[in-house]
Amino acid sequence: MLESSSIAGVYMRFKPHILMIMAQIGYTFLYIITEASFNHGMDPFVYVTYRLVVSTLVTFPFAYFIERKIRPKLTLALFLEIFILSLLGSSLTLNMYFTSMKYTSPTLLVCMLNTIASLTFILAVILRMEIVNVRSPRGIAKILGTGVSLAGVMTMTLYKGPALKNVGHALVRIGGGEAVLEENWLKGSILTIASCVTWSMWYIMQACTLKRYPAQLSLTTWMNFVGAAQSAVFTAIVQHKKAAWTIGFNIDLWSILYGGVVISGMVVFAQLWCLKAKGPVFVTMFNPLLTMLVAFLSYFVLGEKLYVGSILGGVIVIMGLYMLLWGKEHDEAHIRLNGSQDPETLILTTDKK
Repeated sequence: MLESSSIAGVYMRFKPHILMIMAQIGYTFLYIITEASFNHGMDPFVYVTYRLVVSTLVTFPFAYFIERKIRPKLTLALFLEIFILSLLGSSLTLNMYFTSMKYTSPTLLVCMLNTIASLTFILAVILRMEIVNVRSPRGIAKILGTGVSLAGVMTMTLYKGPALKNVGHALVRIGGGEAVLEENWLKGSILTIASCVTWSMWYIMQACTLKRYPAQLSLTTWMNFVGAAQSAVFTAIVQHKKAAWTIGFNIDLWSILYGGVVISGMVVFAQLWCLKAKGPVFVTMFNPLLTMLVAFLSYFVLGEKLYVGSILGGVIVIMGLYMLLWGKEHDEAHIRLNGSQDPETLILTTDKK
């Protein structure tokens, strides 16, 4: 009895960690199947729209019945907040992000994702949601980590470098357009950076919205529904080919179902739960795991080219990320130990002399 309760206690303690690791594994397969779909001819804007529609249909019944007693009343002000949240976390961000996949590579995309923690930290400092003691090693680690991460991003964006030699034949081939990658690498990198900025804004805003609307399943459903409507309007304007909207029983359909059910449904709900339990910085600290998994699969399994710039920049970004997280973790431990914030804490954006 005591042993079972001990196991349950360990599980509850590490439940957020387990959920985030599973989320990264889910994202890994998303990049592979989505790239295969895009190489097959799937339009990224159409993909995002259909994916959000599918995720809305999947999460709606669960949200309606499970959270009907705890779901707050939806006011006009709250709906406008969800509208902006959907734009930042669903329609605008996903359209920029998956469009950039056509111009770059999955490895570059997931390397760039590691900057979200640093960007989230910068926004949190600007909005005075995060504290920085510039006189302590913790605060210095946060500042240096942010700077190092951003330096890694610049390395990946401006320096592509030579490609590594493939170690053997690809186990799985999904095709690709190398000429398109060469021509639009900078364009894709800029789109990726822009999507990371809006994603960081999304994490910050989610933390605030969850306090007023604590029903995570319902919030997930609303974001998917409103995001689908936003993406559909945008896609209808830029994509006039009727054939682009036609989905056959092929890799395009499976990528939409996987993205809608597993990612926009299950994974987003798990992230919201972890965000509420551990905060936005904790959620972003698992991105390096995704980087390693995608790079491994792309290079060793799919036989894709891996560029020196992506590797070098990715290593720099991860080093900066963990400097930032070290400072963040020790800050939280210090606050728990003392029961209050450090009286000498300085806000980075405030000039106190």
